[in-house]
Amino acid sequence: MKFPNSKVLRALCATLPLLLLSGCSVFMAANQPDKKDLSVLTAGTPRARLLEEFGQPVSSRLQGEKRIDLFSFVQGYSKEAKVGRAFGHGVGDIATAGLWEFAGTSAETVFDGKKLSFEVTYNRSDFVERVVRLGE
Repeated sequence: MKFPNSKVLRALCATLPLLLLSGCSVFMAANQPDKKDLSVLTAGTPRARLLEEFGQPVSSRLQGEKRIDLFSFVQGYSKEAKVGRAFGHGVGDIATAGLWEFAGTSAETVFDGKKLSFEVTYNRSDFVERVVRLGE
């Protein structure tokens, strides 16, 4: 039995495996952690703003009348950077018939953000008084 347009069918059969293989690096780039606004880590910022930006602290304790929070998170990438990276991986996938995935997936595994930790001390009114960056 012969299909009416066998050239199109052969082309689809040839490209289907490539379409199934591609996309891992694109997906990884698009789902990298978001970039946090570190400018909130300044004296005078209300604690509520830090919680809004970073979520709940890893730990929180009272020392005298002052609260001390420990925040730890992965500093990610802006939306524009993530979209650009995903687009670049997609173009690389198409241009190399899927071979880019080996390099692209490896790159996304390595460049997955930087872990940051901060100790934040607040005054009695829960406004940032002091910020200390921990580790490197």
